Amino acid sequence: MNHSDNNSSVPADSGDGEFRVEFASRVQRLPPYMFGRINNTLYQKRRAGHDVIDLGMGNPSDPPERVVMEKMVEATYDERNHGYSKSNGLLNLRRELTSKYFRKYGVRLDPDSEAIVCLGSKEGFSHMCLALMGPGDTAMIPAPYFPVHMYGVVLAAGNVVALEVADSEKFLQNIAYTCQHFYPRPKLLIINYPHNPSTVTVEQDFFTEIVKLAKRYNFMVISDFAYSDVAFDGYTPPSFLASPGAIDVGVEFTTMSKGYNMAGWRVGFCTGNREMIRGLATIKGYYDYGMFQAIQIAAIVALRDTEAAIERQSEIYRTRRDALLDGLHRIGWEAATPRAGMFVWAKVPEKWLQRMNTLDFAMMLLEDGDVAVSPGSGFGPTGEGYLRMALVENENRLRQAVRQISRCLERREQDYSSAATPTTPLTK
Repeated sequence: MNHSDNNSSVPADSGDGEFRVEFASRVQRLPPYMFGRINNTLYQKRRAGHDVIDLGMGNPSDPPERVVMEKMVEATYDERNHGYSKSNGLLNLRRELTSKYFRKYGVRLDPDSEAIVCLGSKEGFSHMCLALMGPGDTAMIPAPYFPVHMYGVVLAAGNVVALEVADSEKFLQNIAYTCQHFYPRPKLLIINYPHNPSTVTVEQDFFTEIVKLAKRYNFMVISDFAYSDVAFDGYTPPSFLASPGAIDVGVEFTTMSKGYNMAGWRVGFCTGNREMIRGLATIKGYYDYGMFQAIQIAAIVALRDTEAAIERQSEIYRTRRDALLDGLHRIGWEAATPRAGMFVWAKVPEKWLQRMNTLDFAMMLLEDGDVAVSPGSGFGPTGEGYLRMALVENENRLRQAVRQISRCLERREQDYSSAATPTTPLTK
């Protein structure tokens, strides 16, 4: 058959018009990515040779312990580790995790039915939302919110009610109020302490009240405990699962990204209510073939043998925290001292908020000061007016970042002063 014969079989109107890709409604519900402008400008500036100090993404800059890396290399030479792995993770890894929970929090967990390995806690959280949420279901989330807490629910076709976390007592009251006045009642509560981005922390009795509310109003709980291993000044972040009855109503996600410096390894866990974990396991069974076994074997060594290293890493973050806060306070900024996590949540000075929004302020610091930060508005409307600064650079670089911010603002202040006249007030 020649080409003309083949073409003659095509309908006459085929090919007319422009081919279009139409996304599913779940994707169309997502807003434009708030950090896109910053990430693109950061990339372009670095390509042009600028030494940008990046305090935007909370990407740990320190390596894992050498014994962990060595075990990873050793495990890759074992040919048995290169096949598909079970999606719920190696039993020995789950045993080490549950041993840590008992040792650190006094929580007894069954490694077979109350623990599962995830490809990072973010993957596990998103798939848990798919297992629990659907059209018409509502989740209560913290505000400001880490984006996946909002959009993991949205992608699962659920709705969200965002409740402010700054005042923990008010947060509990708002949960009760929402459950009393929404119909149908919310199906899920998402909590995140130590909180990202605001760094708010709580004590164990807060979680005890959460359990009581969950049982009274019949909602499930997901605790995002990503910063469990990074704490300072004698504070130990409590586990939601350590409160009486917590395992009856919810699960907790943890990760090896922060305290163990294994962010790129993507090792996360979900522990707690066995029915919720069974739902997650069902979704994961359809979506993935499990984590590379060599990584899991190295993670076993990390959990078993590197607890002292976690304490050292927390001390590193504490010294960075103090260096950054000292610099910010010297230039007149307001920022609370966090007891945990790897961020500082800083208030943008009021005179700058009168001139521009937080995203534009962050862009100014990047474009004119070569310092990248995360605008608070990227974490929802409640974050407007704040910046999140990650403690991922060493102390000298953090001090340098503050100097560059100060010089940038001084230059801009001079520009505003020279442009302003008595009859030309400054505007947003």
